[in-house]
Amino acid sequence: MNIVIMGPPGVGKGTQSHVIEATKGVVHISTGDILRMAIRSGSELGLKVHEVMNAGDLVSDDLIMEVIRERLSQDDLENGWLLDGFPRTAGQASAFITMLDGIGQSIDTVLVVRAPADEIIRRLNGRITCRACNEVMNLVGFGSSRPKFCPFCGSAEDAKRGKPALYQRADDTEETIRHRLEVFRKKTLPAAWLLEERYPLFEIDGLGIPEEVAGRIAEVLK
Repeated sequence: MNIVIMGPPGVGKGTQSHVIEATKGVVHISTGDILRMAIRSGSELGLKVHEVMNAGDLVSDDLIMEVIRERLSQDDLENGWLLDGFPRTAGQASAFITMLDGIGQSIDTVLVVRAPADEIIRRLNGRITCRACNEVMNLVGFGSSRPKFCPFCGSAEDAKRGKPALYQRADDTEETIRHRLEVFRKKTLPAAWLLEERYPLFEIDGLGIPEEVAGRIAEVLK
């Protein structure tokens, strides 16, 4: 099964992608993780990606298409893939459709997870990321105390940088979040509707606890 999951930042795509990966046996492919790896490399390209992502804007289509084409050609995807964070524009969607036709692949299901803007801002204002393992979590889940150790990998410090492992990304401030939501509305939703012309698309209510959202997705994937 090949799946594309789409939605605004903070809607829970990453959390639901882990669930789908575990239940369906597909490989989760996150373009966000790949781009963050480029940033950590400190290369000239990584610095450019860092500047773009910090502003809440979109990385160039050429970079994204190169990453996706290479990944989809690898042998570990025999049971299918789950693409998270791509396509983000109608141009990317059109190029992606052409690319899939060229390599003899298709999309079985497009999932678009939605939630109100105020709820997304509330979630992202409390979001923290682990420098060591790149897992993303929310402070809401830790009660009144701020965690010192990553619950996923146990790291308290990024040994390479000598900084705390858990931090808030610069693009998770309210001003940048609102900008990213506007970018999603204007540029990414048209990509979803373009994919819908070729592949089955389902809109998923992203409100509620993760288990409730996962249940809605499971019903669709049946």
